[in-house]
Amino acid sequence: MDDLRYPVGKYRRPERLTPEERRRAIDSIAAAPAALRAAVAGLSDARLDTPYRPGGWTVRQVVHHVPDSHANAYVRFKLGLTEDGPTIRPYEEALWAELPEARSAPIEPSLAFLEALHVRWVLALRAIRPEEWERRLVNPETGPYTLDQLLAMYEWHGRHHVGHIAELKRREGW
Repeated sequence: MDDLRYPVGKYRRPERLTPEERRRAIDSIAAAPAALRAAVAGLSDARLDTPYRPGGWTVRQVVHHVPDSHANAYVRFKLGLTEDGPTIRPYEEALWAELPEARSAPIEPSLAFLEALHVRWVLALRAIRPEEWERRLVNPETGPYTLDQLLAMYEWHGRHHVGHIAELKRREGW
């Protein structure tokens, strides 16, 4: 692998998704908590505290980051569904990953939170009407997104971070 930052490739924003692409993306989001749990199953604290790449976050930080990010995504979808073109609030994910709990807390609470969060999120995603996927929100740092594009981004995001852990385990022979 040439670039350890992108084990599943870089995110590419689609213009829109087909109904089948949406279904597959939602199914992938539904499966993400189990995939993350499986990726870290049986890892010792020493392995959890191993960076997935030189200069990268540790596996523990990645596990805490995913529910942090996906909680923001859940709120962003809710805002996009209930407000007209809301501006979402960015957050400093790199600084969140450096907070003491992200660097040292047990991973089980984050895995459990991700599972519960994804149950609610997937229920909300599956209830979105076809015309609502074109609703827009604005990220002041990166510009406007449709709900379709946000769905594609977060589907990629879950696979991306599970890929970090899987690639590290493959390289290390864990």
